[in-house]
Amino acid sequence: MNTHPPLSNIQTRDVEALLHPYTPLHKLRENGPTVIERGKGVYVYDTRGKEYIEGMSGLWCAGLGFGEEELVEAATEQMRTLPYYHLFGGKGMEPAIELAEKLKEIAPVPISKVFFTSSGSEANDTQVKLAWYMNNALGRPKKKKIISRQKAYHGVTIMSASLTGLPYNHMGWDLPVDRVLHTDCPHYYRFGQDGESEAEFTARIVKSLSDLIEREGPDTIAAMIAEPVMGAGGVIVPPAGYYAAVKEVLDAHDIILIDDEVINGFGRTGEWWGCQSLGMTPTTISAAKQMTAAYAPLGAVMVPEDIYQAYVDHSAKIGTFGHGFTYGGHPLGCALGVKAIEIYQRRDIIGHVRKLAPVFAARMDRVAQHPLVGEARYCGLMGGVELVADKATKRPFDPKSGVGPQVARILEGHGAILRAIGDTIALCPPMVITEAELTELFDRLEKGLADAEAWVAKAGLRPT
Repeated sequence: MNTHPPLSNIQTRDVEALLHPYTPLHKLRENGPTVIERGKGVYVYDTRGKEYIEGMSGLWCAGLGFGEEELVEAATEQMRTLPYYHLFGGKGMEPAIELAEKLKEIAPVPISKVFFTSSGSEANDTQVKLAWYMNNALGRPKKKKIISRQKAYHGVTIMSASLTGLPYNHMGWDLPVDRVLHTDCPHYYRFGQDGESEAEFTARIVKSLSDLIEREGPDTIAAMIAEPVMGAGGVIVPPAGYYAAVKEVLDAHDIILIDDEVINGFGRTGEWWGCQSLGMTPTTISAAKQMTAAYAPLGAVMVPEDIYQAYVDHSAKIGTFGHGFTYGGHPLGCALGVKAIEIYQRRDIIGHVRKLAPVFAARMDRVAQHPLVGEARYCGLMGGVELVADKATKRPFDPKSGVGPQVARILEGHGAILRAIGDTIALCPPMVITEAELTELFDRLEKGLADAEAWVAKAGLRPT
């Protein structure tokens, strides 16, 4: 017997028309989609009028919340002035030039040129192509493999999904493709061995990386790609000293480090860039999401001068630089990127994140005491609450139990939109959230966890 309420007209139209990403399609008609109608500040409202705190900034991206009038005005002005143009064939336009200048200004390492894409996936896809192009230019045609990590998330295009180290991005998709290698995930709680300190864990997995490079051949490896804090893999914060040790290994073999800042960038961790919070020194950088505060799609790749010169040399040899996207550097997205960075600077959004980070940390530490929670990890205003069947042994729930998605649904009932990444509940609220709103978000989370504990007990999913 179906106990779910009948779908509304708009829900029916949705399931009849849309193919939803990252959704259990076999359950969508049964559960019905949550159709969001409007947003203001950190809140969104569905078509039934229910209010939610958008505790994930949409998809880690709406850093300034919803309904920011300065961004609406910037978009309107740009649409009236130049609604579209491109950068092909040496064409230029003021919004793309200005945004590239701003990115160079705030970059964590010296940057010479910015290449625009339409998304983070395209940016990381481009990073791989550029690494191959560079090594061809330098006369190193075998130096093409890319190292990523288990539980990494770098996108969903064929190459970026291959870089991603999550099973659901590979199963059924004939991925990963060749030239992609995966090394250890730097998650001490889940992968540290019995009796192993964090420092010993770090040394072991860095040696594993070094061994992988030696086994494959350093002359075959072009780059390693890494998110400073691993977002969609479960908000995994690597141990102190991890990136410094990784960089030493990479430098010894002339392997570049690609910094995927798509989730971390633009203040989320309490610095402009996640690499600055985690002690990571990148060679090149990918950015997207909060670059426009999510008000328009846009991604970017930032490269240093010596790498850019290799592109110039190869362009001279071939006759052109044969890569680009129709909407890469779209004037609307670039204008919004310029305005978003201006707002981050003028309103000291990074200072606001730093001010709220201790509040966020204290509430995460409190959540960590809950019987269902194995670990609550965080950096700045992003966090992950890992649910476990047995707190003492760290035993996870059977994935078939669907605990994480069920808890996310329970939380929606309490008016908190958070994201289940397996059995980790991710938090990434808009960076403009107030202390009172942040407190309310955690209050709703704790109410949801209480209900979830009762549901888990009733379903018999805990050890007796």
